Amino acid sequence: MEEKKKHGGERRIPSPPHPVRRREPLPGCRPKPEVEDPSAVARVRALLDSPAYREAGADIDFLASGDARGPRLELDYLKAELQLRRHGVTDTIVVFGSTRLVEPSAAAARLLAAQCALAARPGDAALAQEASISQRISDKSIYYNIAREFGALVGAAPPMANGGRLAIITGGGPGIMEAANRGALDAGAMSVGLNITLPHEQFPNPYVTPDLCLRFHYFALRKMHFLLRARALVAFPGGFGTMDELFETLTLAQTRKIAPMPIILVGERYWRRAFDVDFLVSEGVIDPEDRELLWYAETAEEIWSDILRWCEKSGNPLIEQHSCGQ
Repeated sequence: MEEKKKHGGERRIPSPPHPVRRREPLPGCRPKPEVEDPSAVARVRALLDSPAYREAGADIDFLASGDARGPRLELDYLKAELQLRRHGVTDTIVVFGSTRLVEPSAAAARLLAAQCALAARPGDAALAQEASISQRISDKSIYYNIAREFGALVGAAPPMANGGRLAIITGGGPGIMEAANRGALDAGAMSVGLNITLPHEQFPNPYVTPDLCLRFHYFALRKMHFLLRARALVAFPGGFGTMDELFETLTLAQTRKIAPMPIILVGERYWRRAFDVDFLVSEGVIDPEDRELLWYAETAEEIWSDILRWCEKSGNPLIEQHSCGQ
């Protein structure tokens, strides 16, 4: 482009330079010539290969070190947080339960295999115990169906009263968690799975929404994300993992570190024996009002209607146009 000067003559404005490339490289863009120092090439290669020369964000060894635990904690939180925001997930219902409570057909097949093995060796105590456990798992496989039905009810829910987006959130594993994610998929809804890195290989269940299947290194950050958006916790029969999440949520609600929410134990017969909350009250180690933090349900419809009624009574309704009397 040319532009005339005020007092005659012309001047040329130079063309914009390339944003990256130069016509002539800067001195540092070329290694020291070997003719100037025969040892220079090898010395520069050693510098480039040194771990100290790696950019911090690309240095896996550094990031995995104890000194970098702080940044890793932040990243563990941030990646999941941004992904949930990106998909508009504002509210969640947490579902936990045993990874061993598989769908009824699978449980029946395992029971048959255990019974056949015992029939071949009727005096084997280990096989007898395996058959007994398989029978109990088969009996409880009904909870897989209930969790799946519940996931579908949440997935098909009307719009939220606060204008947000509600989603089932699980640990992303098999069993009851699989069933809840599967139910949401049945309803055409998204759902979240928060997996965790363990010493042994594991796989997420196939029914989590792909963009919302997240993996954590730290249990603490995973636990935080379970509760940050939680509107209810639904605990099906389960073991240590289920009880871990249940007791932590109860403690946080008891101390009002978080606002109380519906905490529903599915399968009263199981939970009365696994966790005798009334015994704790009678022993004086918790208060009677702490007993009111949880209750029992048996069907998917009961769980869902209880959550809706509780949220309405709390003055923070979950979905639009719901009546407590319905």
